[in-house]
Amino acid sequence: MSLVRVSHLGKAYRQYSSPWSRLAEWVRPSVQRHTLRWVLRGVEFTLEPGESVGIVGANGAGKSTLLKMIAGTTQCTEGSIEVNGQLSALLELGMGFHPDFTGRQNAIMSGQLIGLTLEQIKELMPFIEAFAEIGDYIDMPVRTYSSGMRMRLAFSVATANRPDVLIIDEALSVGDAYFQHKSFDRIRQLKNEGSSLLIVSHDRSAIQTICDRAILLEGGAVIRQGEPEDVLDFYNALMAKKEHDTIREEKLSRGGVTTISGTGEVEIAEIQLLNLVGDSIEVVGIGESVVVRVKVRVNQAVPSLIVGFMIKDKLGQPIYGINTHRKNQPMYDLEVGEEIEYFFSFGMNIGKGSYSISFSLSRSDSHLDRNYEWRDRGLMIHVVNSRKEDFIGSAWLNAQVDVTRHQQIQAVCE
Repeated sequence: MSLVRVSHLGKAYRQYSSPWSRLAEWVRPSVQRHTLRWVLRGVEFTLEPGESVGIVGANGAGKSTLLKMIAGTTQCTEGSIEVNGQLSALLELGMGFHPDFTGRQNAIMSGQLIGLTLEQIKELMPFIEAFAEIGDYIDMPVRTYSSGMRMRLAFSVATANRPDVLIIDEALSVGDAYFQHKSFDRIRQLKNEGSSLLIVSHDRSAIQTICDRAILLEGGAVIRQGEPEDVLDFYNALMAKKEHDTIREEKLSRGGVTTISGTGEVEIAEIQLLNLVGDSIEVVGIGESVVVRVKVRVNQAVPSLIVGFMIKDKLGQPIYGINTHRKNQPMYDLEVGEEIEYFFSFGMNIGKGSYSISFSLSRSDSHLDRNYEWRDRGLMIHVVNSRKEDFIGSAWLNAQVDVTRHQQIQAVCE
């Protein structure tokens, strides 16, 4: 049984031409004087037990409204939401906190709102205090709190008792780095213990690390859902899309999909990963020197060209990226028909595993300015460890060890 089932969901707000129209409709309800502005419509998805789903989209796409309806703080206009199990939501920062009540009093009230008894809250209060780490402020009015302290308390209350469904809406973007790391560790712990997660975040790494699936909203509708990396690659291309841009997807020879977007004024003709003798390779040893060769073709005259690449791990998280702008080697005034080859040389000082390389052709440092071509997963590579020490992590730093042993000399008393 699905923990959350959303069917044909829609949310609309009434719009009136003037305050008098609103008053007239209130006096005579049979005469409609408003129009409906739909912010969500036709949304459908399920959240299975133990599943983590990320909701992504531009500001105004309807992400927060969707979570509020699932949490029950906003009513839907059409469709239905079925929630099975205990749900805990962390929506707007400190939503529901009374500024004149203490943190402890607000924690008790918030705990009751998510279905906990007073006895349960009393048992969980030591955890809430310890996890929030706000010290004596727990017994001070919430109006004296900083935004980070409010977030600490709200998160601690929402996660003190393992819920069946945990909803988080961008709350973790506030606060210091220490508590963000601590919060994500707690989220992973809840996930491992069986909680289902529904998360809205603009943090790509967070979505790809935590979520099993991603849903992309645009204009209040679901336009894509699936593997987080595929959805986020498409979203990235969508954000860079301007007039005359195109977005297409191509199947990779070894499975998966590559997303290609841009104006096409300059395009990638060939890409290769080469060893030092010029052979094309797909498998490389840790620490070995390689060359990424990119051949581009100019289809329309452009004032400037920046070429870059990004190595990403199997979760789609960036490992290393660089472009010709940051290497002080841009090109200017390119003519139709020109072909240019770029050779990026570096040592593959990363951990063993599967990686992808994405490529960008743009007018300036950011492809959001003018994207000629963005190609996700242009190359797939495998890094193996055949010659280096067995280490842990995503980067090989070639650490050296110097050890000095000091012998302790004990004085002998005669």
